[in-house]
Amino acid sequence: MTKLRVGIIFGGISSEREVSLNSGRNVYDNIDRELYEPFAIFMDGAGYLWILPWQLISQNTTVDISERLEQEAKRIPYESLKETIDFAFLALHGKYGDDGCIQGVLELLGIPYTGPGILASALGMDKIIQQKILAAEGIGVPRSDEVTEYEWKTHREGVIKRLTEKFGFPLVTKPCREGSSVGVTIIRDAGSLGQGIAEALKWDNVALVEEFLDGVEFSSIILEADGHAFPLSLTEIYPQSEFYTYDDKYMPGRCRKFTPPKNLSKDVVEKIKKEAVRAFKALGFRCYGRIDGFVLKDGRVLITDPNSSSGMAPSSFFFEQAAEQGMLPSMIISRLIEVALKIHREKKGPL
Repeated sequence: MTKLRVGIIFGGISSEREVSLNSGRNVYDNIDRELYEPFAIFMDGAGYLWILPWQLISQNTTVDISERLEQEAKRIPYESLKETIDFAFLALHGKYGDDGCIQGVLELLGIPYTGPGILASALGMDKIIQQKILAAEGIGVPRSDEVTEYEWKTHREGVIKRLTEKFGFPLVTKPCREGSSVGVTIIRDAGSLGQGIAEALKWDNVALVEEFLDGVEFSSIILEADGHAFPLSLTEIYPQSEFYTYDDKYMPGRCRKFTPPKNLSKDVVEKIKKEAVRAFKALGFRCYGRIDGFVLKDGRVLITDPNSSSGMAPSSFFFEQAAEQGMLPSMIISRLIEVALKIHREKKGPL
């Protein structure tokens, strides 16, 4: 039987390229080679694609890999991608990977891929638009406001006054389209508000400002099966820092995670899972996704960060929750490929 040629695409242009490297490497290591023929495809900082040999996949950083591409890897033009792979397993994260860009390229090339299509991927990255859609569906989201770069430059005092009156302190500033807590700041007084907005605007032209949430953070992986969405287990998160920072997410020992939850009642867990599925459907996610949020002290469940994909490092929520359901890494990877193939066979036009 001819094996399906699976290109695992990772690296990329975004601030999350190192996270993507860990995800792609882990998928490459754990994919079922009895069913699939894997190709490690690295996107460099200029957006070019390269097929990597193992000695490069095992490198520690994307910079280490990039320095050796010309001598040890094979450059592959986008238009030739279909001659090499039958399917794309997307382990890219952030801009140009999670936001519909690579999805659009793959649609034009006729290559099926994991995750949702162009529109849902874009919604999964845009925190402002996704909040508006979720709120319109009656799904709880934080109170928020937005500040454009132009508005900040031309009406700074008015912006500070508006945000102070609307939220008080503390509040949270973040870029509109970033992941892994990049550019996120907790603002505890008016004097540091400008610094937080400036930090967010380093990463995007629009900053999102949200109310500070005092509660328990959670993450829920949602899978699709035969057109239905269902949650895996649920993870309860207790970061070491004042919020779930980049270091808390990716450095060992920086965060305590409980899968299944240790301190949430069964009723609360079921309520969270129900809201996570609702958010998944409202944003048009397909194949799988990760829905993050908070349970507040008054019992409300707020969705703060719906993701159209998930990190896939060995200690990620994705593999932790799959393990809780009795699925080995190779099993859940195969499951995603099978679901995605079915979705793409049945679509009419781009996904």
